[in-house]
Amino acid sequence: MQVTQTLDEGLKREFKIVVPAQDLDARLIERLTSLKDRVNINGFRKGKVPLAHLKKLYGKSVMAEVVEQAVADANRKIVDDNGLKLAMQPKVNFPEDKDEVEGVLSGKSDLSLGVELEVLPTFEVKDVSELKLEKLVAEVEDAEVDEAVERIAKQNQSFTPKGEGEAAADGDRVTIDFVGTIDGEAFEGGSATDQPLTIGSNTFIPGFEEQLVGVKTGDETVVKVSFPEAYGAANLAGKAAEFAVTVKGIEAPGALSIDDELAKGMGFEDVAGLKDAVRTQISTEYARVSRQRVKRELLDALDGQYDFALPPTLVEQEFENVWRQVEQDLARSGRTFADEETTEDEAKAEYRKIAERRVRLGLVLAEIGETHEVKVTDDEVTRALVERARQFPGQEQQVWDFYRQRPEALAELRAPIFEDKVVDLVLEKASVAERKVGKDELLAEPDADETKTDQPSA
Repeated sequence: MQVTQTLDEGLKREFKIVVPAQDLDARLIERLTSLKDRVNINGFRKGKVPLAHLKKLYGKSVMAEVVEQAVADANRKIVDDNGLKLAMQPKVNFPEDKDEVEGVLSGKSDLSLGVELEVLPTFEVKDVSELKLEKLVAEVEDAEVDEAVERIAKQNQSFTPKGEGEAAADGDRVTIDFVGTIDGEAFEGGSATDQPLTIGSNTFIPGFEEQLVGVKTGDETVVKVSFPEAYGAANLAGKAAEFAVTVKGIEAPGALSIDDELAKGMGFEDVAGLKDAVRTQISTEYARVSRQRVKRELLDALDGQYDFALPPTLVEQEFENVWRQVEQDLARSGRTFADEETTEDEAKAEYRKIAERRVRLGLVLAEIGETHEVKVTDDEVTRALVERARQFPGQEQQVWDFYRQRPEALAELRAPIFEDKVVDLVLEKASVAERKVGKDELLAEPDADETKTDQPSA
C-alpha cells in the first residue's frame, strides 16, 4: 500500500492511496479460503470447493469487501503515521471511471483513490487557575418562603358556590364559556367551554379578568382586550380582540388556611416541615441559576482566551443546526426577519459567529478535559439514560433500546455529562469570588444575545 500526501493546507489534508492489484488479490484469496469451509455448493463436499470456482461465484462481492477493508486500513495508517486527530470522518473519493472500477473488482487493476481529511486544531491549554470569575448567590428570605406557602395554600383553597344573583368579586372563581374574535373573525385557541378562572390570578390576557368583576351567573357579556405586543403568537401580538363570555357559575373562596392540616395534605408532618421543603426547593433553584450564570461567565472568559482556526465542516454543521432552529422558531411564531429588525443575510452572519463560538468552546472544553483526564463512566451514562427513559412514561423500554443500539445516540447523552464535569473542574481551579445579591438580580433574564451563545458544540 502506497500513501502519498498531496495537500497540507490549514486544517485540510489530502492523501493519495494506491493498493496494488496483487495485494488485493492476496486479500481476496485469504477471504475465499476462509469462505470455502462455510458454504454449501451443489456438487461439492463442504470445504472442497476449488478456489477458482469460489472466485467465479463470489469474486466481485468479496472483492468489494476487500476494498472496503483496504480503505479502512489506509485511513487508519494515515491517522497513525501522521499522528492526526480527525475533526470529521475521512471523505474517500473512489474512481469514477466504470472501467477502472471494474478492473479493480475483477482483480486486474490497482486500487487508486483519494482521501480528504479535516484535522482538529492544536493549541496550548492555558492555566485555568488564572481565570477570575464572579458568582452571584442569593439567600432565601423568610418572606419568600411565606409567599410560596401562601401560593400553595391558595392552590388548595376550597371554593363554595355563591347564592343566586350574587355578583362576582375579586378572588372569586368563575366558570365561563368564551369565543374570541379579531375583526369579527374567530381565531385559533380563542375559544373554550367550562373554563375555570380565578379573578385576580392574572392568568388571562391583561384586562380580561377585571371586566368579570360584577357579573352574575347566566350573564352574557363582551370582554374587550388587546394582546400584549410581546405575545408569543405573532399573529395575535398587539391586536385588539373581543371575547363573547357566558358566565356559568361563580364560587367564593373559603378561608385561606396555612396550618398543619394543609401540610399533612401535602405529605408533611406540620407547617414547619412544609416550609423547610419549600425553602430547600427555592434554594435548589437559586443554586441552579447561580451555576448557570457563572458557567456563562466562564464560557465568555474561555472564548476570550483562545483564537485558533476552526474545522470548516464542523462550523458548517453547527451553523446548519443553529439556522434550522432559527427557521423553525420563526415559522412557529409567524414572524419574519423584518419583524426582528434584520435581514436574512445579516441574521446568517450573526448566527455563523455563534456557530463558530460554539465549535471553539467545544474544542477548548474537550482539550481541557483531555489534559486533566476527565472521564465519563458507563454508570453515569446509564443513569442519564434512565432519566431520559423516565421522560417517556410507557415507552421506557423502547427509549432504552433506541439508545443502547445506537452509539451516536449514547454519545449525545455522554457529551453534556463531560461538559458539566469539565466546567466543574475549571470552577474548582479558577478564582471564583461570590457576591451576594437579591433574588431579582440573580433571576434577571439574560440578554437575548447571551442565551444564543452560551452553549458549546458537543
